[in-house]
Amino acid sequence: MVEKTKKIGWDRSEMAEKVAIDIPDGSYVNLGIGIPELVADFVPKGRELIYQTENGLLGMGAIPEKENEDRELVNAGKKCVTAIKGASYFHHADSFTMIRGGHIDVCVLGAMQVSEKGDLANWSTGAKNAIPAVGGAMDLTAGVPRILVITQHVTKKGDLKIIEECTFPLTGKQIVETIYTDLAIIDVKKDGLYVREMAPNVDSVYLQERTGVKLKFGI
Repeated sequence: MVEKTKKIGWDRSEMAEKVAIDIPDGSYVNLGIGIPELVADFVPKGRELIYQTENGLLGMGAIPEKENEDRELVNAGKKCVTAIKGASYFHHADSFTMIRGGHIDVCVLGAMQVSEKGDLANWSTGAKNAIPAVGGAMDLTAGVPRILVITQHVTKKGDLKIIEECTFPLTGKQIVETIYTDLAIIDVKKDGLYVREMAPNVDSVYLQERTGVKLKFGI
């Protein structure tokens, strides 16, 4: 069993770096709001990754230090960003033309729930008073061939996020390729969820207890 005195899992920056490592050289990558924004801080040595934010920037760089922030240079989450050499700016409509036209190779999104089939729910809990937050997520899941999810393994209240069937309204069906959490990297395949890597001080028992579907280990 996991020792409680040790740090369990990856922090958010470590999760983001894991995602960046899996993105092929030369990819155009859309980063969603929330934890996905952190992926912009990482470009593996020897590769070129071109990060896009849907509000109109292709060539997004790392998050700036506080003293270097420019409030006119922000991502879709209204957080300050930087731009790499050769970056381009464009209208919001042109951004969605890129997305809907299949010009983005990879998209990294957050999640409220992910099913064992790769269904994604990330825009609403479906509660009566919930504020809808569709954004461009549905366009992205329809127009981008590779969808990667980065999320905490469970909610702050301990509710499971990786489950058999999503109970929240869906963003897309059977579109998630890989799930990156603070506890593990899990590949979504036709016959189930395969644990590719577990975070430090996480074992199979600890991980399975926090997952709502039977995981496949060591295969």
